[in-house]
Amino acid sequence: MNDDDGLYVMPNMEVRGRLMELRQRHQDLDAAVAALIEKPLPDQLQIARLKKQKLILRDQITKLENQLTPDIIA
Repeated sequence: MNDDDGLYVMPNMEVRGRLMELRQRHQDLDAAVAALIEKPLPDQLQIARLKKQKLILRDQITKLENQLTPDIIA
């Protein structure tokens, strides 16, 4: 099924599964960032890269969550 933007819209079960996967990856990155910060000489570049990946995942999570939430016309 295609939506107005021409993007594939996944069925709800696929969206929920993908959300779980992305949330887990986000948590894993969060743990990795926390571990790097605790080091005596943290690698700031690596931390910045991981944080950027977290932001990308957060955007993907938000898009999928929006697919699950129907638009309500006020």
